[in-house]
Amino acid sequence: GYEPAADDDLHRPSVDVFFRTLVRHWPNKGLAVLLTGMGRDGAQELRALRQAGAVTIAQDRDSSIVFGMPGTAVQLDAASHVLAPAAIADTLQQLLPAPSTNHHG
Repeated sequence: GYEPAADDDLHRPSVDVFFRTLVRHWPNKGLAVLLTGMGRDGAQELRALRQAGAVTIAQDRDSSIVFGMPGTAVQLDAASHVLAPAAIADTLQQLLPAPSTNHHG
């Protein structure tokens, strides 16, 4: 399910294209994190992921070097969680299945 970047996509690789691909091909199964960054990249697509049932996380203002991308996501109500990096890691550990410790061979 790779979607090539459109001519109007500013960045390549593009978080916008990546998140749109997730919405299109993996609805209700996602978990997306938007970290510090300049601009508005990924914010609208993060909202689409949240609306499709994904867990969405944006880095909080205090820990962001640049709050542009996560800040826009927060303004759009795109993030189900707004957290510092350590809390993001804790949340991911709680939400994701633990790796299998059953090694054969």
